[in-house]
Amino acid sequence: MLLPHADSIVPVDMRLLAISDLHLGHPVNRRHFASIGESPEDWLILAGDMGESEEQLAFAFEHLRSRFARLIWVPGNHELWTIGRSSRGEARYQSLVELARSFGVITPEDDYPQWPGSDRPLRIAPLFTLYDYTFRPDDVPADQVLAWAAADNTICADEYLLHPTPYPSRSAWCAARIAVTEARLAALPEACETVLISHYPLRRVDARLPRIPRFSPWCGTRATESWPQRFRARAVIYGHLHIRRQFDDEGVRYHEVSLGYPWQWDQTRPVASYVQTIL
Repeated sequence: MLLPHADSIVPVDMRLLAISDLHLGHPVNRRHFASIGESPEDWLILAGDMGESEEQLAFAFEHLRSRFARLIWVPGNHELWTIGRSSRGEARYQSLVELARSFGVITPEDDYPQWPGSDRPLRIAPLFTLYDYTFRPDDVPADQVLAWAAADNTICADEYLLHPTPYPSRSAWCAARIAVTEARLAALPEACETVLISHYPLRRVDARLPRIPRFSPWCGTRATESWPQRFRARAVIYGHLHIRRQFDDEGVRYHEVSLGYPWQWDQTRPVASYVQTIL
């Protein structure tokens, strides 16, 4: 199991770290992944797309669980893909949650842990909300969004591999996830700040992809746009875009923490150098 951590004892150099989109199905990424060494005082956020299989996810958890005080994970779309498996949709997600828990990893289905390195209440909140195609231009109707994207030769593999079973659509699954997640966040004490963790950006304005601009419908939901302010976020962590950056907006620090595919990062640098410090 994980190294024991007493919340009442805060190491002087304790950090909250984050990375996403390791894509361990690519041999290059998997080979370099081992450069993430021991950091036993720190917590590490894994913001989705570790890989496409249970084996790849287990490989990541096994390597990291003894190297960090805690691991916190949210699923990306690649982890939810069904490739030659019978498990689909919600059943697949729940099986990944159980896999993560078997390694002692905190998931979106667990209690939001209190960050011990803060002088005021601060909860680390891993979220699973999916997307509902509302990150599209206002003049594109919902029933035309796929055709609008395809007109620019853009399609997401999720349309073939990410099944919403038992929900009738990914949008319906997203709505269900929004309802349960919003209720949990709203139940937090008003004095409590948050670190919100999602594979997808929470705001449409952040889902900008200059090279594939019509990919935005698969990048989130407008239902979460008010969450950073409404739920008193000190920081928001996301991935999915493979466009690493950090910026401040309205008193919130935003971190896009992707590594990406092998051609999207400098392989002369260790993967560990792409881990971002959040707190």
